[in-house]
Amino acid sequence: MRRFGLLPVICLIAAPVLGADLSGTVQVSGRPTQYAVVWLEASGAAASAPVQRAVLDQRNLQFSPHVLVVRVGTTVEFPNNDKVFHNVFSFRDGKKFDLGMYPKGSMKRIPFDKAGLARLFCNIHPNMAAYVMAVDTPFFAVSDDKGSFTIAGVPPGTYTYHAWRPGGLPLTGSVTVDGRTPIEIRW
Repeated sequence: MRRFGLLPVICLIAAPVLGADLSGTVQVSGRPTQYAVVWLEASGAAASAPVQRAVLDQRNLQFSPHVLVVRVGTTVEFPNNDKVFHNVFSFRDGKKFDLGMYPKGSMKRIPFDKAGLARLFCNIHPNMAAYVMAVDTPFFAVSDDKGSFTIAGVPPGTYTYHAWRPGGLPLTGSVTVDGRTPIEIRW
């Protein structure tokens, strides 16, 4: 009787292409700039996992954060954590809406279903202003108080980037993502 031994089986699994981090800085007239939105065009990018939560809070008669960037399709929550009534609205550009007045402790939601900039205001408190930028890409970031930003998990390659900041004209350029070379965006 002949015995057959077990042959080892080798299974090859294709590993996903891991992305690199694209880090950079944003400057206006040589000074670091906070609240600049930077995003990469990525027409073939897979849909990212659903965003757990995008929140634009109202507290101390201010919106927080001042600039919020979300992927198209994200629903943004607008809680009123202030001591007074607020009304959030956007009548120009991007997403147009009016949430009406609502009291402390309540929240309203708006889906941002197309790319663009929504300028937000409160008709009760004229000093309140904020921005929501909806982008059609999973690769985006907002600069911090030192003008720094990082876009994580970008597949290596050359991309068109876009940059926007409150009070500035949009910028467009090209960047090669290799995980080593930072980008400098200057107005």
